[in-house]
Amino acid sequence: METTPSTGRSSERYTALNTAVHSPPRKIERIMNAQGKTAPVSEYFGSMTFGLAQMREKLPKDAFVSLLKTLDQGKKLQKETAEAIASAIKEWAVTKGTTHFCHWFQPMTGLTAEKHDAFISIQHSQHSELRVIERFTGSQLIQGEPDASSFPSGGMRSTFEARGYTAWDPTSPIFIIEDEGGRTLCIPTVFFGYHGQALDNKTPLLRSIEALNTEACDFLKLVGDVDVKRITATLGAEQEYFLIDRNFVALRPDLIMTGRTLLGASSPRGQQLEDHYFGSIPRRIKNFMEDAEHELYKLGIPVKTRHNEVAPSQFELAPIFEDVNISADHNTLTMEVLKRIALRHGLVCLLHEKPFAGINGSGKHNNWSMSNDKGENLLEPGTTPHQNLRFLAVLSVVLKAVHDHADVLRASIATPGNDHRLGANEAPPAIISVFLGSLLSQILDSIEAGKVAAATEGSIIDLGVGKIPNISKDYTDRNRTSPFAFTGNKFEFRAVGSSANVAVPMAILNAAVADAFHEATTKLKKLLSQKANRDEAVIEMIKGFVKDTKAVRFEGNGYSEEWKVEAKKRGLPILSSSAEALEILKDEKATAFLVRQKVLSGDEIAARYHINVERYVKTLEIEMYTLSELVTTHVIPAIERHIVALHGTHESLMSNSVKKTHADRVKSLEGVFEEVLKGLEKLNETMEKIHGKTDETEKMKALSTLASMASNELRSAADQAEGLVADDLWPLPKYREMLFANTLS
Repeated sequence: METTPSTGRSSERYTALNTAVHSPPRKIERIMNAQGKTAPVSEYFGSMTFGLAQMREKLPKDAFVSLLKTLDQGKKLQKETAEAIASAIKEWAVTKGTTHFCHWFQPMTGLTAEKHDAFISIQHSQHSELRVIERFTGSQLIQGEPDASSFPSGGMRSTFEARGYTAWDPTSPIFIIEDEGGRTLCIPTVFFGYHGQALDNKTPLLRSIEALNTEACDFLKLVGDVDVKRITATLGAEQEYFLIDRNFVALRPDLIMTGRTLLGASSPRGQQLEDHYFGSIPRRIKNFMEDAEHELYKLGIPVKTRHNEVAPSQFELAPIFEDVNISADHNTLTMEVLKRIALRHGLVCLLHEKPFAGINGSGKHNNWSMSNDKGENLLEPGTTPHQNLRFLAVLSVVLKAVHDHADVLRASIATPGNDHRLGANEAPPAIISVFLGSLLSQILDSIEAGKVAAATEGSIIDLGVGKIPNISKDYTDRNRTSPFAFTGNKFEFRAVGSSANVAVPMAILNAAVADAFHEATTKLKKLLSQKANRDEAVIEMIKGFVKDTKAVRFEGNGYSEEWKVEAKKRGLPILSSSAEALEILKDEKATAFLVRQKVLSGDEIAARYHINVERYVKTLEIEMYTLSELVTTHVIPAIERHIVALHGTHESLMSNSVKKTHADRVKSLEGVFEEVLKGLEKLNETMEKIHGKTDETEKMKALSTLASMASNELRSAADQAEGLVADDLWPLPKYREMLFANTLS
């Protein structure tokens, strides 16, 4: 392969490709056991975390009991207990070589934030000598006060009011992040304003967990689970991502600035051979995966699965289920680890929902369920009549939640990146619907009709109120086109974007289900006053919910045009873009359940609308201006160089037929060049008009429509040019290089 072409900037492209293809695997340092062999995961899992198990071991018994009361009963943590915990944490962290600590929080920027403080403190001796000691107090553990003026608040406080507060979330394990710069103790915290407004994504999630617990327990006690003490939501968040050689990324201003390619002609080979999905993992990528998993295991993140995804250079990581709050923290931490470890291996981890046009984008499938304090999954069909009745009741409640609040659930996943993915023939549609599978659908239809459901011999259970089948796991084929699908003992919310903080959609889902539980409790109490038999009342409640929510159930192809027509007939919300979906947050009636369940106040909802709109506007503005610059400084000069070269060709040496072909080539390239120039002018004019708008909502709508149309036209012309300009004159790494170089290493 030629690595140094004689002309053009593309020599850097060839160098990057050569480096990517011949990049050797990085040596990974492993934890060794006493025998000098690589230690099994079980020996070091969670070695960089300080959770309840470590606290039980390190704390005085009375301090640990006090902490448990705080966790279980919501009681205030005593000062003495806080000091004991802080002392134990400090001793553990210092022995691990940690020098600094931080309150790790999740502001509404979609990222995490942290301010590092050293453990050191100064002591004065009687001779006025200064002595440095390591010190960490209970007050430092429990609360911090970072400057909050630069974090978005959506108008909940004035910009000159800089105070923000972080408060320890003891339900999520403390952890140590280690990298080449050292080790830092990270304390998961909530982030709030002076008047208690939630300035982060974690606080609403914690509130929703409590709301779900309260409402679900009230309902289940009526159903017959009189001894239920706590209901928790569980989550397993599958993470999709792309890995691209960092040398390619360095040559792509669009990837650096926006996380996705704004230009790029499709490679002749994409994913059409279907050979990447579950294929053999390339050596370099497997090396990265093992390194990332090693770090995740030390952080107590139970990563279970890794594999190639559908698109070339796309991969997936999936963990074991955890408490929804811990899982949300772990997913956010996982994204940070993936990006950090990728750089060690000369790679860049792209978490954007659509980094490359023409091939599948990345999502984050949120596998959500609920369990009681006995460890029973409420969405797991049981082996007794009561368990099956409870399962059907809970299932009907979830259907009610999704049906009644589909519009707000859609708004919870609305981002500019997800707009490129939702609705394409690769991801769930933007229309929120529920897939249950043939068996459950048949059962619910039968309940609605008041008929006995057909079942195999011996699978009928007599409830004394009619007969329903003994429900086992449904082996119906998975429906990949459904945004909210039941998969045996959980619901898979497939429409969440790969870069999202899952705390946001999970808080909305928890709140919606909590509100549906409340409605179910009210309805069931009324039925119980009318019927002597409790099971009859429960069946009647289920029947009503099944009938009310029939419109949201869909078993067919969510990608089809027919479904869009049908969904409109059913009255389901069709919110194709984020610009449409975010407007739902202004609808007080639609968001009232969040206020009722005390997950978000009216002011906090309004703030999130303004923050999301502002973020949408800024994201698209950055993309449009980057595209304009990219075309101006990279694409146009490349086309000009090629046109000059074509005109400089000695036609006297050509035959007549070759002269005609040559003239056609020049004409074709000049025609595309004209389209590029027109497209660039149109985009710049469009952006100038939009820039003059003062209303952010108007800007969002204009960017979503006018600017996006102009950018698509410009991209189309530029991508045509890529296919015509000589390869050694094209400065930008091409799709074939970025997506397939990893397969050769």
